[in-house]
Amino acid sequence: MSLWSKYKLRVERRRRRVRSMRKVRELSPVQDRTAQVNPSDILIFSTLRNERSRLPYFLKYYRDQGVNHFFIVDNDSNDDSREYLAMQTDVSLWTTKASYKRSKFGVDWLNGLKTKYAHGHWVLVVDVDEFFVYPHCDTRPLRALTDWLDSASVKSFGTMLLDMYPRGKIHKTRYLEGQDPVAVTPYFDASNYFIEKNNKYGNLWIQGGPRMRAFFRDNPQHAPALNKTPLVKWTRGNVFVSSTHTLLPRGLNQVYDEWGGQRACGCLLHTKFLETFSAKAKEELNRKQHYAASREYKTYVGKLESELNLWTDQSTKFKGWRQLEELGLVSSGNWA
Repeated sequence: MSLWSKYKLRVERRRRRVRSMRKVRELSPVQDRTAQVNPSDILIFSTLRNERSRLPYFLKYYRDQGVNHFFIVDNDSNDDSREYLAMQTDVSLWTTKASYKRSKFGVDWLNGLKTKYAHGHWVLVVDVDEFFVYPHCDTRPLRALTDWLDSASVKSFGTMLLDMYPRGKIHKTRYLEGQDPVAVTPYFDASNYFIEKNNKYGNLWIQGGPRMRAFFRDNPQHAPALNKTPLVKWTRGNVFVSSTHTLLPRGLNQVYDEWGGQRACGCLLHTKFLETFSAKAKEELNRKQHYAASREYKTYVGKLESELNLWTDQSTKFKGWRQLEELGLVSSGNWA
């Protein structure tokens, strides 16, 4: 990379940091429990809107993994999400009616909060429908992974977003509060993924899976990106650029081995496709707060009118991280 390109990335990083500190002023605290955060705590950062039924299991899952504190931005929910979160003793909560789109889809808000509160911490940035799976997660807590990364002087950990779906029509997939959403959306595509390197940022861009084949067959270049780097050892100089797809400094995006070796990586199980998906897609389309003029949600709503079923006879039922490793979707690398 040329010196000029490196300079432009430094300018971009500085500009995004300044922007995030300005945009974080749009947030109003509901419950500020940040004083109870210890220097070694593992933190989650997330934005949400109207996700009340998902919250009990989301919080339980990550508490069980070893997350110590949740930093959550509520974007003007009207379904009691805010009230529920305010009662949780390990949650610091902010709310805002400001534009999700103008905050770079929540990235600015979370960048600003991480700059203020997360320096020196391992942070996990996930949506409430994403469940982090990593090597040995069935027997080792998240702290074991971050300790191993620290010992290897590795500052970021990559994943692929793995879209999960039910066997049958999505709109008939019933979900009960507190239930594991993977239990009702246990299937995924084991193959049909495409990888390309982004030369500017150095990250791998992954597309494919059920959303490409079901929603973007005619325009595969418009399919959602599936590469994510959700787990990062945060410093004040870090910024996410595009969701958790892209980071600065640029070196944090290199979560793969350029020389053909196996570097440890995980998956985010993405449980979007529940019975609530159709109503959620229509709401978000009407709000017009998403990327590319809500192109993705326009596609969803159009297809959902035909009572979509993502399952095929090629679908694979989820059995655990070892299965994903056998399929090449997770790697334990040299973490024995």
